[in-house]
Amino acid sequence: MECIVHFDVVHKDEVKSLRGLLFLDPGKSPSESDFLQMFEEMGYKLRLEDQQNLVFKPTEAGADYSEIRVRRLDTGEKTYKEDGELKTLLTNLLPREPKPL
Repeated sequence: MECIVHFDVVHKDEVKSLRGLLFLDPGKSPSESDFLQMFEEMGYKLRLEDQQNLVFKPTEAGADYSEIRVRRLDTGEKTYKEDGELKTLLTNLLPREPKPL
């Protein structure tokens, strides 16, 4: 199964939106090593910084970018990616314990 990885490369002055391609077994999700191998084949040497939000940092000191963030995975099926900012906002706005009417 093909999986198109939509990601942003964060440079000092700009953010570039790019895509990569992974080949996965049907029903499988990409692993950390799948992402790292794909990025390495594209010339990026990275380490996974934030597993929940799929944020990668360069391992080379002279890299001209500060991070790579995976935005979306497209397998051709319906996808869902949790919006962390929306979840935080709702958590802070909604009461922790329901009050009786």
